[in-house]
Amino acid sequence: NDIEVARDDVRIAETQLRALEGIFDPIFAIQPTYDKRISPQQSQLGGGQGGTTSTTTWSLGPSVTKQFGRGGGNYFLSFANQHTNTNNTFSLLNPFYSSNLSLQFTQPLLRDRSIDNNRRQIRIQRKRLDQSDADFRQRTIETITRVQQAYWELVFALRDQQNQLANLNLSRESLRNVEAQIAAGAKAPLERAEVQTELANRETSLLTAVQNVAIAENNLKVLIFKDPSSPDWSAQVTPTDTPKFDTNPVNLPDALKAARDNRPELRRLRLQNDINDIDIRFFKNQTKPRIDLTGTVALTGLAGTSLATVTPPGSTVPLIVGDPLTDPAAFLLSEIRAIQTAQGLPVAVVPSTVAESSTINQTLIGGYGQTLRNLFGGDTRNVTIGVSIQFPFKNKTAEANLAGARIQKEQLMASTRAQEQLIEVDVRNSAQAVESARQRVLSAREARANAELQLEGEQRLYQVGRSTTFLLFQRENALANARASELRAETDYNKAIADLQRATSTTLRANNV
Repeated sequence: NDIEVARDDVRIAETQLRALEGIFDPIFAIQPTYDKRISPQQSQLGGGQGGTTSTTTWSLGPSVTKQFGRGGGNYFLSFANQHTNTNNTFSLLNPFYSSNLSLQFTQPLLRDRSIDNNRRQIRIQRKRLDQSDADFRQRTIETITRVQQAYWELVFALRDQQNQLANLNLSRESLRNVEAQIAAGAKAPLERAEVQTELANRETSLLTAVQNVAIAENNLKVLIFKDPSSPDWSAQVTPTDTPKFDTNPVNLPDALKAARDNRPELRRLRLQNDINDIDIRFFKNQTKPRIDLTGTVALTGLAGTSLATVTPPGSTVPLIVGDPLTDPAAFLLSEIRAIQTAQGLPVAVVPSTVAESSTINQTLIGGYGQTLRNLFGGDTRNVTIGVSIQFPFKNKTAEANLAGARIQKEQLMASTRAQEQLIEVDVRNSAQAVESARQRVLSAREARANAELQLEGEQRLYQVGRSTTFLLFQRENALANARASELRAETDYNKAIADLQRATSTTLRANNV
């Protein structure tokens, strides 16, 4: 479960990195709009009818915004479209379509060009992802080491249980011999009490060994089982590996080199130093003035239904047309004709002239398709290029942040040296523990071999009547203790090897993980 928690930390860091990288995803936006406006007009020049003008506009303007992953620039591409209906008498087109295609861009030239806050956060998060991976490896190494130590403790507990059982069986054999000798009259009944006392003591030792086996099993199970309700908790764990022993001493220089190359703590500090370098680069960039290149390129299109009369060039057209109620020239003509009629005079004839061309550009007459043709024809366009300059007289914030980042770099160097010293001590202590355990194994094996010889000699003396039950029990207990010491020394040696692998961070490679 501890490994799963550490692994999920890595996965969370990956999602945080993807979230930060999302700043560079293009953003598509669209906003359909309906706009109905009825405005009062106080003058005929406002083009109103009945004292008001009415305009209805349908708008649809998709757009795309994109932040560049390199260079710090961005662009905004928009395509605005409108369909308008109006009763304004001065409008020559109704209804009409209008479109606008524009591209706006901004490109930093100094500040934020090589690095900005978004790219800084992404680079830092990548380093933190590597740090979480280092933490995951460290947690895994620590867990595997704990599993190894718990495993060897279980091996020792089981072998010690067998040792105590063998010692108890010796007491039972002695009790049978004493009972036979008492029955034959060769020994006094008091001898039975001494043997039974020793038998009870050894049964107590065996029960303690059985309890230690159960504790060692549970300590191992809690490390390797995921579910607390697993039925495996009731199963018996039987180790298949026996303690290993190498008579060669530890190569300390190789162990120290492996620790410097592999320890996750040093890798985390190196990554933290990389993060500090990113901060220094960013804050140093922020001390520069801001000079941004800005620009806009836009195309426009317009087309609609003409309200004016389209007259072919060369034809004759009257000079005065229109409604006398709204057109001053038509009103004056109608008044003159009314006077002439009342006086019996000839009625004035409207003068004519030769039409040169239509009052409406033919390219503006049409529907939405004509609007797009006018748009992409490029005859109506707008191009703007400029430079935005910001030059702070004092940039205290950026300078203070830069100074703080440089101080943190010195702090990291000191922390790295301190960590290297701790690792040096850890490796030396672990190597010394392996060497001490190795020497203890050699000594314990010698002691156990001598105890076996002493017991054999004492048994022969006892068989010929030259020794006592008390001395025989002492030799048996001495052999049991020597075997226990040998088992403990071998177990401690394997646990020390596991701890040395942890100190040098070679646990994963040594265990094929």
